[in-house]
Order: sequence, then structure tokens, then C-alpha cells
Amino acid sequence: MATDTGGAIPRFPAGFVWGVSTSAHQIEGAAGEREPSVWDVFTGEPGRVKDGSTAAVACDHYHRYREDVALLAGLGVDAYRFSVSWPRVNSPGGLDFYDRLVDELCAAGVRPVPTLFHWDLPAALDWLERDTAARFADHVTVVAERLGDRVGKWITLNEPAEHTLLGHALGAHAPGRRLLFDALPAAHHQLLAHGLAVRALRAAGATDIGIANSHGPTWPASAEPADTAAADLYDVLLNRLFADPVLLGRYPDGMGELMPPDAESDLKVIAEPLDWYGVNYYAPARVGAPGTGGAEYGGLALPAELPFSVREIEGRPVTDFGWPVVPEGLTELLTGFRERYGDRLPPVVITENGCSYEGVDDQDRIAYLDAHIRALHDALAAGVDVRGYFVWSLMDNFEWAEGYARRFGLVHVDFATLRRTPKASYHWFRELLRAQR
Repeated sequence: MATDTGGAIPRFPAGFVWGVSTSAHQIEGAAGEREPSVWDVFTGEPGRVKDGSTAAVACDHYHRYREDVALLAGLGVDAYRFSVSWPRVNSPGGLDFYDRLVDELCAAGVRPVPTLFHWDLPAALDWLERDTAARFADHVTVVAERLGDRVGKWITLNEPAEHTLLGHALGAHAPGRRLLFDALPAAHHQLLAHGLAVRALRAAGATDIGIANSHGPTWPASAEPADTAAADLYDVLLNRLFADPVLLGRYPDGMGELMPPDAESDLKVIAEPLDWYGVNYYAPARVGAPGTGGAEYGGLALPAELPFSVREIEGRPVTDFGWPVVPEGLTELLTGFRERYGDRLPPVVITENGCSYEGVDDQDRIAYLDAHIRALHDALAAGVDVRGYFVWSLMDNFEWAEGYARRFGLVHVDFATLRRTPKASYHWFRELLRAQR
């Protein structure tokens, strides 16, 4: 993809929040200084990670956080979205680390935005068990009591859809289960955990709470009834299953009866009012009937027994991960959400958007971000109440089952020396932020 930024990006409203995102397991390292997570167990099993690597060291952010906060300050972002490792908080001195990190961010003029769960579940717990949701609420209370005097904006969960699909249904992520539709209780218990976390945060005095759900438009492969029906089901599973309960207090038709017996009574908790709704956007999905094309999700071969197949979106450039670049899909997604949810949709924050490209002179990443920020402004101009945008990611990191083979960062990390080098996209984003002020 050639760099063609098309002139100055339109100005966003005053108070719009610009930031970058990371997650604990992907950057912190220092695995020996905390209790194990499901990801430590998963990456310790041969063949689970494509390059055989683990996140035991990763970017060593745990020991180098001051250097990384300096990069944030140099970038000029308003806010930094990071995650709080539940296993680290459970370990001696673990919460002290986040105390120091938040102090460092505040001193640098960067607003801390913690995500309270980003996939690294303590190894002793299981999202198939209802009690895990209650345990999560206890964890949230501990963190909020310690950090709440300096943290204003909170995120409960990151991408329960992917954690359910990839970790519990398809076995491609931790904890590595291949349960297909029997994974749905893990979805419900994460949603319940979200609602309980909102209550715990409110009890601690928080007034700015959201969730980071992944979403993308679903495009039928054709107008044939079999393809449109498959696309509708996919859209329910990847989009509405995680938005409808939070925003409407109900599951989509046909989904509630697949959940645990007490799911109906939990919906009031799940639908606790939010101050904003976080959207992670990467690409649309083109979906058709099963058995008529390649069944794939994010480069992962899907089981033949699924009632849909995910097809290639033709005629589009792709990232180094093979994901199609469709910036206007972000506009479509957000305007579609406004139409679907109406006044039940709170203000929106893009909590992740980014791409995997090699190289320090990453002109393709610049073109990608430029186009998606313009598409976000189009949604704003169309009447969607958008309040912020966070790039994924601050730095190259451990990309889950891909290991270190994918680079999403504005900052290049040499994983042999751990040297950080700002990329061309870092400097471009810095200049964009200056122009927006």
C-alpha cells in the first residue's frame, strides 16, 4: 500500500482523546515475578506458538516502563491504554508495579487508562466456571482501591469475543480448548464479569467506565439465501452476542437458550450503564455458507463443521498479517451501530486500531492510520458520538499465537537487545497530534 495521505486530516472536536494501547502479557515480561496465567501454560506446550516463543521476557516493560513512558510523552498522546495483569496483582509486589507506572504516567502528563482483563487469566481459574466472574469483581475492587485516586477512565474487559472464539471454541489461543458452540458459557461468564466489574468500579467511585469489544461489518459472500443466513449467524456470534447484552440487556434471538441456565437473571448485571463503549476495529468479514470456499478467520483454518465460512475480501491491499485494509468499514460499522442501538449506544471510543507491517520506515502503516482516522471522522460527521482513538500498538510485542512474527508497533523493538526505535509512523502520529491541538 503506497503512502497517500491526501492532505491534512480534518480536525476532531476539542476534548477528543488520542492514545495508544498495549497489554500486559504482550509487553511486560518478568514472568518469573508473578503467578502463571493460562498463556504461560499455553505457550509452554510445544506447537502452540508459531515461532515457539513465549512472553517470558517480551519487551521487558516491567523493568523498562520509565523508558516506555518517555516514549509516550515524546509521542504527545493524551492517554495510554495498558492492561493490569490479574496474575501479577495476585503476586507479592505486583500491584506496586502498577502504582509506579500510574505515577510515572501522571508525572509525564499522560492519562492512565487501565484494562482490567486482557486475556491473561490466572492459570488456576476457568471462564467456564461461573465463580470466575465473582473472583474478577474482587480483583477489580483491589485494583480500583489502589489506583482509583489517579485513574479516571477504566476498561473492564478486552475482546471477550476473540477470547471465547480463539481460546475456547477453536483452541488457537489460551487456554487451548476446542469446544465450538459449547464454549458459549465462557462468553456469558465474561459478560457477567464485565457487569460485576462495572458495579465494583462504581462502588469505588469510578465515573468513566467502558468495555473494549471487537467489531467489524459482516458482508455476505453473495445475495444467495444460504450465504446471507451464514453471514447473519456470524454477525450474531462476533458482534451482537457481545454488544446486545451490554447495550440492550438481552441476547440475540436464539442465543439465550444456549447459555447457562441462570443467564437470563444475569442480564440486568451485564447491562449496567456505561459511560462509553469501546470498539476495536481491524477489518470487515466476508462470510458465506460452509463448504463452498476457504474457511478461515484471521489466518486460522476454521473447522469444517462450522455453519459458515469466512472468505477473502478481494481487490483490497492486505497487511503483513494478511488482513484486508478497509478503512470505510469503520465508518460503516459505527453508523450501523448508531442505527441498531440508537440512544442505548453511549459515546464511542476506538480502543484499538492498527496493522502489522515490517520495517522502521513503515509508510504502509502511516497510510493505514491516515485512512482509518479519516474514516473515523466520516463517522463523526455522520452523527456518531466518537470521543477517542487509540492506536494498536505503542510498540512491537508478543503477538499471541503468532509469537514475535507480527509487528504492530509505532516503536520497533529489537527482541535480542530490547532496544526501542521509533518508526516513521511514530513521528507521523506525533505530528498529527500536534496539528490537532
